[in-house]
Amino acid sequence: MPLPPLTRGRPAAGLTAAAALLLILSACSPGSGAPDAGNAPSTAAAGLPSSHVHGLSVNRETDQVLLATHEGLFDVTKSPGTQIGDTNDLMGFTAAADQGVFYASGHPGPGSDLPNPMGLIRSADGGKTWEQLSRQGESDFHTLTVTKSGIVAHDGTLQTSPDGKTWSTAPADFVPAALASTPETDTVLATTRDGLQRSTDGGKTWALNTTAPIIQFVAFASGTEVLGVEPDGSIHYSTDAGSTWSRTGQIEGQVQAITAVEGAEGQPWIWAATTEGLVVSTDGGATFRPADAA
Repeated sequence: MPLPPLTRGRPAAGLTAAAALLLILSACSPGSGAPDAGNAPSTAAAGLPSSHVHGLSVNRETDQVLLATHEGLFDVTKSPGTQIGDTNDLMGFTAAADQGVFYASGHPGPGSDLPNPMGLIRSADGGKTWEQLSRQGESDFHTLTVTKSGIVAHDGTLQTSPDGKTWSTAPADFVPAALASTPETDTVLATTRDGLQRSTDGGKTWALNTTAPIIQFVAFASGTEVLGVEPDGSIHYSTDAGSTWSRTGQIEGQVQAITAVEGAEGQPWIWAATTEGLVVSTDGGATFRPADAA
């Protein structure tokens, strides 16, 4: 069977990564209303409150570490983690520019009065309470991110919004496994089975980066520093907002979510929720250790 046109000419390792990412995307259907049980471990890793981790956020000013999960939002800065707010399935989760402000989407949990699907919701108090912004009962955004000019999200269709209330469909023919940006710029990255898609106008138009590795997870540490993870755990680092990449190291276990922040001495810090637990790298992904290790 011939390869898809966009993957022809890639090295064998890249094709293996593409095949793995295709399996992941095939098991995740944004309109299904169900979490991806096939790709999540059956039991939570040590120190994690849930086997389904959908998002990860770190406040560099306070070092607070939050996990968005199938069972709600948890503060895992210290073990054991403590739940914040109601038990809702936060399929999509991202931090805004202001500390303590988050956007999310997914499905209501037991006792919740939110509609199903939840559409886009917003918290201004660190996840304790949520307000309904738009598309309630319509959209389950499995992945979303905040840019300088608004929000980019995917619910089966890639959409952009300047305010979280009005939406426009982006002319994109790909399904992102992950979206990443930063409130500092309008550069957005989307990981797909055919490679890394890149936008410089807040998600309105896209171009395939044919030289980038086929990564599954991606996170901005700053306006220009980006970290990416292949399905096999290989870590890649970019200093030019995803244009060029270099391999830095390897992470053990199946990754479920990552985030990154600017670190000391020019090395970005990376947090990852994996089947081995919550781990952190302070050397740009060269090495990882348990997040609770001294």
